[in-house]
Amino acid sequence: MVDNRYATALVIACVLSALATVYLSVAVGTQHWYQYSSPPVYGEHNASELRSLRDEFTEGEFDEKTYSDSLFRLNGTVGLWWRCLQVPTTTHWYKEPDPKMVMECVSFTLSQQFTPKYKEPGNHNSGEDMIRTYLWRCQFLLPLVALGLVVLGGLVGFCACVCRNLSPTLGIGLLHLLAGLCSLATVCCFLAGMDLLHRVSVVPDRVDATLGWSLYLALISSPLHMMAAALLVWAARSHSKSYYRMTAYRVA
Repeated sequence: MVDNRYATALVIACVLSALATVYLSVAVGTQHWYQYSSPPVYGEHNASELRSLRDEFTEGEFDEKTYSDSLFRLNGTVGLWWRCLQVPTTTHWYKEPDPKMVMECVSFTLSQQFTPKYKEPGNHNSGEDMIRTYLWRCQFLLPLVALGLVVLGGLVGFCACVCRNLSPTLGIGLLHLLAGLCSLATVCCFLAGMDLLHRVSVVPDRVDATLGWSLYLALISSPLHMMAAALLVWAARSHSKSYYRMTAYRVA
């Protein structure tokens, strides 16, 4: 029989785990991790240049410098699996004071995620930048690892409930702790990678960069997983101590 305190802790831990998993899943699947705000464009020459950037972004070959320049100049947003631009719906949009804009997105393929980064973006002769390459790979692999750990913990917990056994609770708590660390590491890798990209790229003047809500969701999921882990570990240890005390009392 489970004490009411332990049962309450397990229920709260399950709710926290579910919230953290939903937040992390939404963050992984959306593109609002980093957002650029570009100045308005005036003149047909600048407009034709931006149209060229847009065409290369959507239809050209994958190149870090090309899509980075497009993000800088066309109010771009970037996530773990998506990169998007805000593009006008009309041809002569630069003549309008407030043109209507729509979001146009392109996904990163799996092979593109493993493409090496170079010390000078777009220059393959400059040598591979190992730090940026592995930061990029970690930022999309770690959240998948975190979600996998939570799913594994959920399966183990379901089996434990069916068998009416609280012994695996400690292991489930450790899995959630690792998931929380992976979520936190994802955010750190992403921010470090973006900072290094800005250092080796020429960012146009008057371009503002802000963190998006997708990144904050991933950041929030980390402490939620850790709080769930703390409750699970406490319930497992406390229940184990109570069980041994009761057994010793019965033996005596």
